[in-house]
Amino acid sequence: MSSSSESFIVKSAVKASDLEHRRKINFNIGKYNAAVPQGKLQFENLHLAREKAKNIKWKAIETLDQQLEEFELQFSKRGGKVIWAEDSAQAIEEILTICKERNCKTLVKSKSMVTEEIHLNQALEDNNIESIETDLGEYIQQLDGEAPYHIVTPAMHKSKEDVAKLFAEKLGTPPNLTPEELTLVARNILRKKYVEAEVGVTGANFIISDIGGIAITENEGNARLSCAFPKTHIVIVGIEKVIPSINDLALFWPLLSTFGTGQQLTVYNTIVTGPRQTNETDGPTEMFVILLDNNRTEILKNPKQRESLYCIRCGACLNACPVYKNIGGHSYGATYSGPIGSIITPHLQGMKEFKHLSNASSLCGNCTEVCAVKINLHELLLDNRSEAVEEGHVDLSERVAWKAWKIASLHRRLMNMGNGKWKNKLVNKLFTPWVNSRGHLNFSEKTFNQLWKERNKK
Repeated sequence: MSSSSESFIVKSAVKASDLEHRRKINFNIGKYNAAVPQGKLQFENLHLAREKAKNIKWKAIETLDQQLEEFELQFSKRGGKVIWAEDSAQAIEEILTICKERNCKTLVKSKSMVTEEIHLNQALEDNNIESIETDLGEYIQQLDGEAPYHIVTPAMHKSKEDVAKLFAEKLGTPPNLTPEELTLVARNILRKKYVEAEVGVTGANFIISDIGGIAITENEGNARLSCAFPKTHIVIVGIEKVIPSINDLALFWPLLSTFGTGQQLTVYNTIVTGPRQTNETDGPTEMFVILLDNNRTEILKNPKQRESLYCIRCGACLNACPVYKNIGGHSYGATYSGPIGSIITPHLQGMKEFKHLSNASSLCGNCTEVCAVKINLHELLLDNRSEAVEEGHVDLSERVAWKAWKIASLHRRLMNMGNGKWKNKLVNKLFTPWVNSRGHLNFSEKTFNQLWKERNKK
């Protein structure tokens, strides 16, 4: 058993029995569940919209090399610079080089799961660069020293009382502030940082290849401020985020908003195509886009798992997953949690270390049912399980147990041997890991053959 697997079992067991945690999650997801059906009303044919979005992402991923090269060509025409990063280390090295050349002491950062993936904040801190999260949820998590809990709602597991207490401890505010007052406290702090920062970092919801731009959708405006005030704007984005045309945003922006938060459209929607031009009054004087691979091409090579690259990070599968709602986001021990995280993490960070995540599913199919781009998530979880076995990431005891089960299942005489009690003792001892986490396997007192004979006699 890997260290990640052991940690997952311990953390999930603790959270599963934490009723207060479950209450908070159910409350917040309940609000989401109430909003999403209203957002979906904007689509005349939701099934067709999701199908079309999937087809567009299929085209983008199947021609990924062409799409990215076209993006680089168009983006470079407006004075932007594209940097190709093979892994986290290269991305961090490039960012630190840019920051050091500009004598950066303060950096503002909008919400970005890719920056969490490469552990950017820690790298900046190690190099004496202050990195400030400007999304309110991310800012709360940064104050608390925690990673994001959810890919869309970073502080979903915190109540307003939790946040008030945290602000009182970290910022010295009164402990009874309302959510509105807490937001104003954060706003006053962050507004000063936008002006001070030499560098701003954002992610991107989409890379638009035909115009050489990035698209950002948000509700707070912090991403706009992070790329408008600092002289240098760095975008870090996974290569799978590409869409072929600006026209595709007419579908993807409403789809992402509806499945992400239940809104018809988020408050701020921005397309950035490069640094400030000579006829423009604001924006950064220089702009870099770092295209991050970090094993995404390994997923691209996999004929089955390639479909997971269609994901637009709406978070709907997390909100629908009974396992996620029970154990929470931090139990997964990875940047991406929930069903989509369980699918891509073993390929991004290693099947041997993270194969257990694909087993953390009831295979109910609810994730597939709610996916904005119709990814067959539960089938990909099964494919991951199969790959783990094929690659030999299975304990000897497990291999022996399933081999014995197969032999017995294929031979009726072996299945008919002994009574139910004897079989229960043997099987439950053989499948100890299963029993420990799922309960005992129980055979009936009589075999199928016995029941059949008795029925025919009657």
